[in-house]
Amino acid sequence: MKKLQIITSAAAMRDVVQGWKSAGDSVALVPTMGFLHQGHRALMVHAASRVDRVVVSIFVNPLQFSAGEDYERYPRDSEADLEFLRGAAVDAVFMPDAHEIYPLGIENTPRLEAGPVGALFEGVNRPGHFDGVVTVVRRLFALTSPDVAVFGRKDAQQVFLVRSMVASEGLALEIDEVDTVRDGDGLALSSRNSYLSPEQRETALAIPRALTLAAGESTLHGALEAATRELQSEPGLGIDYVAAVDPLTFMPVEASLRQGDVLLLVALEVGATRLIDNRALSFSSVG
Repeated sequence: MKKLQIITSAAAMRDVVQGWKSAGDSVALVPTMGFLHQGHRALMVHAASRVDRVVVSIFVNPLQFSAGEDYERYPRDSEADLEFLRGAAVDAVFMPDAHEIYPLGIENTPRLEAGPVGALFEGVNRPGHFDGVVTVVRRLFALTSPDVAVFGRKDAQQVFLVRSMVASEGLALEIDEVDTVRDGDGLALSSRNSYLSPEQRETALAIPRALTLAAGESTLHGALEAATRELQSEPGLGIDYVAAVDPLTFMPVEASLRQGDVLLLVALEVGATRLIDNRALSFSSVG
């Protein structure tokens, strides 16, 4: 088993990566906000299969939280995370404080813009969220110089925007996606699941049921209706959106005008907890 290096400063992170690269090793980054679970482990396993050295970053990024969101109460457990990582195929964990990521201060840090797609879906509910995401990811890329960065498909809009940022910035790295990992009951793994009471978790199971029902439909129109109907049947769910997008552009797709591959997105509130999920669908006809 690899000995885990714990790195807290930007300078040390650069030095470690430079040493690896000088030795001819390739590097992967798995960016996280901690409170690690088996979904994160799947990202690490994939990363280790691609490269010689794996870095996991743990940083709860203040720039991606709007006023009134859960930045202060976002689940954190550094000791549990380190224990988790010691049993994983990981070479280093980067655990910086905000000053290491934003040396000019959060208020003075230039922010990248996520563009038009960043203002859709999660960007409507969370203004500025994706600007904060692409800003911190760009900074992490600068500090870790990865050849590959690994993300989970549950956060589909985030992955799309990171890919777009990499292209627009001309960065020489690959973005890999790993399938969403689910609990035995079908709920997508998420650090925010820890907020749910047992009753709320039961309510949240309408999400995987809705996606499964949608996948059984022969048309996009039917899929959208089936998913919406299932979610509406749970009174404890507050539906934000049920929508279909083109995976290549992440722009909304009209049910009556589209055939082929789409990505079905759902976002809901269960009590005070926001949950998102998605499923790739393919249709030969739309009606």
